[in-house]
Amino acid sequence: MHRKALLAALYVYEERHPDEGETVARFRDFVAANACCFDRSLPSGHVTGSAWLVNPAGTEVLLTHHRKLGIWVQLGGHADGDPDIFRVALREAVEESGLAGIAAVDAGLINGIFDLDIHLIPERGSEIAHLHYDVRYALHATNDTEFRVSSESRALAWVPIDALAGRAAQSALTREESIRRMALKWQTTMRA
Repeated sequence: MHRKALLAALYVYEERHPDEGETVARFRDFVAANACCFDRSLPSGHVTGSAWLVNPAGTEVLLTHHRKLGIWVQLGGHADGDPDIFRVALREAVEESGLAGIAAVDAGLINGIFDLDIHLIPERGSEIAHLHYDVRYALHATNDTEFRVSSESRALAWVPIDALAGRAAQSALTREESIRRMALKWQTTMRA
């Protein structure tokens, strides 16, 4: 069963983040109920892979001004049938940033999930509104930080993580709650 690896990773994630049990349960139920959960043709939604891509020092994260959504978010995209969501997140990070040197953060999370998010993608053209079951992985640029903006983005920017995590000091770029949540996770679990 091509979903076993993701389902197993979801159980490990829930053990590390018991406070996110409701999100994990929704995620797990969706994956278990939909054999084609990795295909964007599933009308109700699909699994996607994203990258919390930090600079070599771990002080900044690379965000994209998403061309279709018009908001600043992490790099990522559709699985297009690939059940290896870590591979999807890594591929999307390379494609969307142009950075050649990207690797998993070595903090016990290699092929381990950094964050989960379920969010609504609004109706656009012939595409109906649907959910993205987004699996996020912590990655880092291994050397070069000179990015290239792809056709999927309006812009890219290295943003100080501290500016995203604070309650009062939110970044002028984004107020996305999941970005703030990942910034807080980074500060408390990865830099501790």
